[in-house]
Amino acid sequence: MNNLKKVIPTKQAKDLYDALRARGVDAILEHPDGFKTVDIAILPAHIYIEVDGLHHFTDSEQIIRDFKRSHFSDGDDFNTFYVTNQLIDKFLDKIADALAEVVKIKTKKL
Repeated sequence: MNNLKKVIPTKQAKDLYDALRARGVDAILEHPDGFKTVDIAILPAHIYIEVDGLHHFTDSEQIIRDFKRSHFSDGDDFNTFYVTNQLIDKFLDKIADALAEVVKIKTKKL
């Protein structure tokens, strides 16, 4: 296991986490998955959520690093949902509502 550092969540990750918890979702903020720390983990539904800045979608080197990081979740049967800080700032409630519904659907199937 790599040396995982304690990570301070971004405002947007914390806002989404709080919104999910308010909807009854069993979420964990800054969860170590064995290789990296994911912003939000919803273990019962096998969902990881990464709340990222725009550079994760516009910087080619960052995109390549993210591909490598996401590869480590390939075999653990978790889906990763990626969302930008900007989307959280503008559409927090709609995103949290949709994710809460996904959690309900996925936990019924598991």
